[in-house]
Amino acid sequence: MQEVTIYTTPLCPFCVRAISLLKKKRAAYTEIPAGFSKKKRAEMLARSNGRTTFPQIFIGETHVGGCDELYELERRGKLDVLLAGG
Repeated sequence: MQEVTIYTTPLCPFCVRAISLLKKKRAAYTEIPAGFSKKKRAEMLARSNGRTTFPQIFIGETHVGGCDELYELERRGKLDVLLAGG
């Protein structure tokens, strides 16, 4: 299964929702709190091509986007394939 990286900020309902889906999928993920860290936020911006909203989610090296995009992958039946490395 691919490693998932999720950049989050405190009190973000979209972050909570995205993490909930990842847990449901039993996906291994690394949460990077970037809301108050200039260094981590700059890292997120560089990896996400300037996207500033939270969360920003990466599966392997693939930039998924935010919570809505993660759930869209799930609705389309593509999340499991991406998590599996396909």
